[in-house]
Amino acid sequence: MGADSKPDKRLVVAGHGPASHRLVEALRERDTAGTWTITVIGEETRTAYDRVALTTHLEGADLAYPAHGGEVAVVTGERVTAIDRGARTVTTSAGRVAGYDALVLATGSAPFVPPVEGRDLPGVFVYRTIDDLDAIREYARGKATGAVVGGGLLGLEAARAIQGLGLRSGVVEVAPWLMPRQLDEGGGAMLRRHIEGLGMAVHTGVPMRALEAGEDGAVRRVALADGSVIDAEVVVFSAGIRPRDELARGCGLPVGERGGIAVDASCRTEDPAIWAIGECALVGGAVYGLVGPCFSMAEVVADRLLSDGGTAVFEGADMSTKLKLMGVDVASFGDPFAGPEGALGVTYTDPVAGVYKRLVVSDDAQTLLGGVLVGDAESYATLRAYVGGTLPGAPEQMLFGGTETAGGDLPGATVICSCNNVTAEGIRCAISEHSLTDVPGVKDCTRAGTSCGSCVPLVKRILDAELTAAGIEVSKAICEHFDYSRAELFDIVRGGRVTSFTQLVQEHGTGRGCDICRPAVASILASLGNGHILEGEQAALQDTNDHFLANLQKNGTYSVVPRVPGGEITPEKLIVIGEVARDFGLYTKITGGQRIDMFGARVEQLPEIWRRLVEAGFESGHAYGKALRTVKSCVGSTWCRYGVQDSAAMAIRLELRYRGLRAPHKLKSAVSGCARECAEAQSKDFGVIATENGWNLYLAGNGGMRPRHADLFATDLTDEQLITCIDRFLMFYIRTADRLQRTATWLESLDGGLDYLREVIVDDRLGICADLDAAMERHVAAYSDEWRDTLDDPDRLRRFVSFVNAPKTPDPSIAFEVERDQIKPLPLEVKR
Repeated sequence: MGADSKPDKRLVVAGHGPASHRLVEALRERDTAGTWTITVIGEETRTAYDRVALTTHLEGADLAYPAHGGEVAVVTGERVTAIDRGARTVTTSAGRVAGYDALVLATGSAPFVPPVEGRDLPGVFVYRTIDDLDAIREYARGKATGAVVGGGLLGLEAARAIQGLGLRSGVVEVAPWLMPRQLDEGGGAMLRRHIEGLGMAVHTGVPMRALEAGEDGAVRRVALADGSVIDAEVVVFSAGIRPRDELARGCGLPVGERGGIAVDASCRTEDPAIWAIGECALVGGAVYGLVGPCFSMAEVVADRLLSDGGTAVFEGADMSTKLKLMGVDVASFGDPFAGPEGALGVTYTDPVAGVYKRLVVSDDAQTLLGGVLVGDAESYATLRAYVGGTLPGAPEQMLFGGTETAGGDLPGATVICSCNNVTAEGIRCAISEHSLTDVPGVKDCTRAGTSCGSCVPLVKRILDAELTAAGIEVSKAICEHFDYSRAELFDIVRGGRVTSFTQLVQEHGTGRGCDICRPAVASILASLGNGHILEGEQAALQDTNDHFLANLQKNGTYSVVPRVPGGEITPEKLIVIGEVARDFGLYTKITGGQRIDMFGARVEQLPEIWRRLVEAGFESGHAYGKALRTVKSCVGSTWCRYGVQDSAAMAIRLELRYRGLRAPHKLKSAVSGCARECAEAQSKDFGVIATENGWNLYLAGNGGMRPRHADLFATDLTDEQLITCIDRFLMFYIRTADRLQRTATWLESLDGGLDYLREVIVDDRLGICADLDAAMERHVAAYSDEWRDTLDDPDRLRRFVSFVNAPKTPDPSIAFEVERDQIKPLPLEVKR
């Protein structure tokens, strides 16, 4: 065609969802000759948007994809109702007729609603579109209970949305466990523990019998086949999808026995001018509901439309998935179930931490076939990359990230981004050909990491490996909004007198930040004593628990943890704690950290409780913060016949010195009065053990899933030498550690390890010891109790309400039962 000529081919796309959007964008990028004029017809009143993140619409997120440019006409609010294959035209619900040379059906799917009695009652919804969410939100106003039918991916997202609207929520799943298509029984059971821990009832393995109406004719209850009933004023169906294949049926195109437009490997129907992609397409006998396969189909059709006799085919899909459901990491990859005959399963379960991991390997334990991760999916990207290949280490090492690939060792054909079908070789080629040096550049060039984002850590490792191999310095940027590491940002904030995230991102970054850099900067500002954490912009940056200066518990209540330095407490203060717990009906427990925790406080009760505790001389124990938690101790030489130093006095001195010290991760400590080690000091971030001549200092230990014994740093220290070493250790850690990095992993990451640390904070190799000392003295001098300051500020107190529009109304979903003479959260079980 000449420069002024028009496209000579007409493409009509029926449907405007994610697959349709990807097709159009792929075609526009590749159609450099301007061959096609494109018309997209979508029945929703808005253009395509990200359905994967649908729930975030209720949080105000903008889900819209970028608008198409060029020769693309987008028609919204109309549905294609008929196809005339002979005339090659389509007709819409508004009577519009459009001709085509090629037609792509991308009509998606419709929610499956089981044929149960009451399905048409007011208050019953499906969970599929933004309009559905808006309708649910509007109807839910003033309601107290809700239920979701379906325990798969969308069902759990819907349950999260219902709970987020303030309703007491439950999930009904006919299968024996949650997410049965992605998780095995063990993974489903662990996920259930997490979901129930958030105050949500879960009913599995029981079919639904009917929906029952209340006196007003609207839905009020979900009746199950076993005779039990769930109270629900809002019911949402998310029990699977059915392909939207009515257009194909209407024009005589073949469809599958259970639905879906039959297409070949090129996504072409029986009619050579008609194609089908996405959730409406039946390819290779399967209908795919994940975004990755749908995008791959779009790419195939784009290639075929532009290449006469093109060879692109849809070769199936990697159904691996990683997501965060209501704060719980969940992932499955490869074949997460039994695998072929002779396959072996390697399983790890930690019910206390809420972690379940299972790898399926070949009978010789050399080849990874698949797996399931619940509660800790940090190793997902690496494990998924090795599916079908030889494991680089023992399965148990892979399970805990003990053999972490650098990215450069992965075979080129390894699919890194399953959403966009990007291989390791594709990323390497893009880095080389386009001289890419950062993750945003790789994303723009390859689309890897632009959908669900779970592959981004592995993308970065590949990028780092390629840059290192080329002799290029590897970026340590904390995220795409800052070209700096956390340690570098710390120095920028400290040296540049930066007092807010907005100032920092405007002067040294780009964009508006993300869930990586915003909390990291919040921690930096808090560590540098930038005022109260609920002051102004800082309040919006904090982690969840900091918002109410309390730890959120499983049923929506909070814990109250006053500081008890060294575990030492007077009878008068014990009486106050007892009276507060009694008057507010709280559950009380003495913890392993030698404190007394009180559980079950509603958010509006927190200021009342803390007012009484503060008046009695208590202060915040910072159980909610990335800060010093406790300094545990034995009674030491004061009482114990084996004690050689006053461990209790030292523990109290250390706790009062470091209280409120904000850090990249929580900090724990202990002081033992002799080598018998009753306080378990060698499992703490910094631990102290008394000797006849002073104190031995141990650093960088921790418990948890991957325990680490602390290293002996110095021996026979005086009191002042001990405190100086701890001061410098903590300040150096706070300045140089990554976000959420424990002292144990931080020390292991230091080049030179313990010897280097000793050179820095004892020998002053870097010349910064005086600065570290001064920083700690500033912290000690500036300390102020967060709860006392909050009680003195009416503006801060306004946040402590369950419902903004009804400040004095308690959350009606919170309920308890009595066990061993104390309250415990009432399971959200079915009622009579």
